[in-house]
Amino acid sequence: MPITFRKFCSTASLLILSSVLSACAFTEDSLWPILSDEEETQTQNPAQNQVKMGASDQISRAEPSSAVVPDGSSPARDSNALPLLGASFFESPGVTEGQRTGTAVGDRIERLRTDLARLQARLVHHNKTLQAQRHQARKSAATYQTQIAAISARLQVGTTPGNPVLVSQWNTAQGELESVSTSITQLNSLSNEASNTAALSAFVLDSARATYDLRGALEEDHRQLGVLEDEANQTVVILDRLQNELTEDIIRTQNFFSNERSNLTALQIAVDSGEIIGNSLSSRVFGLPVPPSPNGAAGLVGRQTPLAIIRFDQPDIRYRQALYTAINRTLDARPGSAFDIVTVAPPRGTVGNTALATAETRRYGEDVLRSLTNLGLPANRLTLSSTSNPGARVPEVHIYVR
Repeated sequence: MPITFRKFCSTASLLILSSVLSACAFTEDSLWPILSDEEETQTQNPAQNQVKMGASDQISRAEPSSAVVPDGSSPARDSNALPLLGASFFESPGVTEGQRTGTAVGDRIERLRTDLARLQARLVHHNKTLQAQRHQARKSAATYQTQIAAISARLQVGTTPGNPVLVSQWNTAQGELESVSTSITQLNSLSNEASNTAALSAFVLDSARATYDLRGALEEDHRQLGVLEDEANQTVVILDRLQNELTEDIIRTQNFFSNERSNLTALQIAVDSGEIIGNSLSSRVFGLPVPPSPNGAAGLVGRQTPLAIIRFDQPDIRYRQALYTAINRTLDARPGSAFDIVTVAPPRGTVGNTALATAETRRYGEDVLRSLTNLGLPANRLTLSSTSNPGARVPEVHIYVR
């Protein structure tokens, strides 16, 4: 039994029908494990599953229910969700000075000592650069999260579409996120430099060990060579640790940037519409590719209960929040879900008029498709098809789950 959501207006209404996924092809009892016992009891009574949308466009529950579209609040967002960068400080072990012995082996040790000092100077430079980039990435991410939190808080209480204050805050957040992207580029460059330094330090260590086999050395030469070998080995270990942490920092910062870039796109839509929309749908873990619907998605009309129906019976239908929540709840239960968008045009008498109505309705479907991709849903999880149906009175867009 579908769940009905209405937006009451003076001239027309928006109808969104959200199916309980236990219908038709979705019969798993475990599909909605998050429901409480009280909610499951309410689900059994379809008459209690009606939710009204008031003039403020905020969605609220008239009765407790297991409706796919909840109370309109956005998913909780951790305002301190900064990239978890490393905290180690990589210090040079130093190079111990030695007395010249006047032997050829002693001269070789002196050259190796000079090479090791140069490598350790590069290690100091790498460490300073790494700490500076970590500081910059954390600072940019913190400022970004502050702006995002301010925007989300304003949207929660309601605001005007395209509020210039929120637009300015969004632009600031975008700039800070780009700074995080710049840090990623510089961290990658530092990683390449550290790899070259590590290779040279390993060469110095091997050369020190090979010097033991040279003839004509004094005992003092071997003593100094042992000290040099220990310091070269320490340098190799420290550079290896630096590279490991640097790689982890890059991965964490890239993940933060990728996720927040999608979330920022979703937030742009929210600012534009003046109502809260949650995080990007791209944060979901999608499973294996879902096979296409048999006989095409258009054949599902009238045979399968859709997840949602959007009726375009008035200008500027505000459907994104309710549709986002329906998709979000579906992905909570089935992360591998895909979605078929079917535009349903009403018959218009002649074949030519019906074709024109079908083309007009398809434009509504393309708008829904763009909205979902802007919210982060991968394009390969969406299909768009068109049909006409005598039961339709106005242009409709149906969304089916695969």
